Amino acid sequence: MPKHTKIAFIGLGVMGFPMAGHLSKAEFSVTVYNRSPAKAELWQQTYRGERQSTPGLAAAGADIVLVCVGNDEDVRSVFYGEEGILAVIQPGTLVIDHTTTSADLARELSQAVAELGGQFLDAPVSGGQAGAVNGQLSIMAGGTESAFVAALPIFGTYGKGWQLLGPAGSGQLCKMVNQLCIAGILQGLSEGLALALASGLDIGTVQKVLAGGAAQSWQLENRALTMARGEYDFGFAIDWMVKDLGYCLDEAGSKGLALPVAAQVQGFYQELQADGQNRCDTSALLSRLVKPSES
Repeated sequence: MPKHTKIAFIGLGVMGFPMAGHLSKAEFSVTVYNRSPAKAELWQQTYRGERQSTPGLAAAGADIVLVCVGNDEDVRSVFYGEEGILAVIQPGTLVIDHTTTSADLARELSQAVAELGGQFLDAPVSGGQAGAVNGQLSIMAGGTESAFVAALPIFGTYGKGWQLLGPAGSGQLCKMVNQLCIAGILQGLSEGLALALASGLDIGTVQKVLAGGAAQSWQLENRALTMARGEYDFGFAIDWMVKDLGYCLDEAGSKGLALPVAAQVQGFYQELQADGQNRCDTSALLSRLVKPSES
């Protein structure tokens, strides 16, 4: 892909800010937009690129438009309307949505972009803020093969792995599976750590022992010690997991599936939200069981 390829990046949160930065460092021509102008200004001071005051102005003339915002409503707000992305994209434009959304929205946007002669990928990511900063994200894509192939040079700037799962919406469905697995693992890890702490076991030793067996997981290796210390500030907020599990439960309900663990864990997270911990990391599930002073 030529370095003069024009890229618009919409959304500069904890994920989008470094992702757009990787594209700038790869010498693409990057224009950014963020709902908070101060964040866009900070990005421009940190990296080489331009900024615009609306999604449409950022996307105008872009070969590739990338979006990484909060939820379905946020995505619609940057796509639709006179100042939205759909008002300016041209035939041949590739649009990639990295936001974690519902699969229905991905299918809706895919059709809308196709009607304008463009291509669309839903491409949610996993790896958290650290993965975005270090260019080590896993990317789950839904769309056509041609759109996926066109996106590979972009994915290579901030990803460590990427896979096309199927037609539009498939990336979001895979991300739902990812979130369901994480929610269950974190609840199990929280209960295990609660018992270990109550029993006076050394968490560092427990973590090392379990990491060599069937209980091994990314959460165990990266969060067990911080959880035991009551440290819950690592980027992926409870608010976002409640939102994501809502998509999972809605999708499962449409297929007649019951997800009892996911429903229970979402309820636990909602308790933490009500307690003012909504911006804490998702590993804060342990705080329901063990107070920081006990750990």
